[in-house]
Amino acid sequence: MTEAIRFDANGLVPVVIQDATTNEVLTLAYMNAASYQLTCETGEVWLWSRSRQSLWHKGATSGHTQRVVDIRLDCDGDALVVKVEPRGPACHTGATSCFFQSMLPGSGAAATTDEVPPAAQAPDGTTAIAPPEVKLVPHSALELGILLDELYSLIRERQAKRPEGAYTTYLFTAGLDKILKKVGEEAAETIIAAKNEPRMELAAEMADLLYHLLVLMVARDVTPHDVAEILRSRAGKRRPLPTE
Repeated sequence: MTEAIRFDANGLVPVVIQDATTNEVLTLAYMNAASYQLTCETGEVWLWSRSRQSLWHKGATSGHTQRVVDIRLDCDGDALVVKVEPRGPACHTGATSCFFQSMLPGSGAAATTDEVPPAAQAPDGTTAIAPPEVKLVPHSALELGILLDELYSLIRERQAKRPEGAYTTYLFTAGLDKILKKVGEEAAETIIAAKNEPRMELAAEMADLLYHLLVLMVARDVTPHDVAEILRSRAGKRRPLPTE
């Protein structure tokens, strides 16, 4: 029932997503009537992405979905609290909560392992692994991560809907061999630009390469979470020197 909810002029209502076990605030996001209905019907969190202007199944890309335990409406009817059982980190940075940066002087820049809640019981009865210590990263790095994640979601949507006239549709219609050829071409152009072109021209070639790599990821069903897990597992480890 959405009759009691006072959506704003854009048809949206702010949603505070909270861990039902620890009461930790995980995310602030938005729902429209359709995402609220899907949340109620599926028992998992659905939101409205203002940047993509589309429905967003929370965790569909990363696998970190959120099972709904309770939904509460505030006294004015214009905000929701959704209590969930999170299946992994809520933040795209890998942090348990999106609210890990303290803004008060002297209070500490980030959560420490002492501030991480005790390991919770997973749905299958096993003990969930406590998340690693949260560290702040530059805003520019977060911005790139958000953009790549949004682009990945858009490419997945293009793959599913195949809108006429879209370049991404052309690539998926042409098939894997065409996508692989384009990745190779863009990699070569990036190498040439690195040798000869100004910095921003190189950045443009790198952007083209990243886009085509994301298309390949979607085509082969590799998620950003998969790549992030590999990078995380390698972080700080020494790699053997090449023999050549």
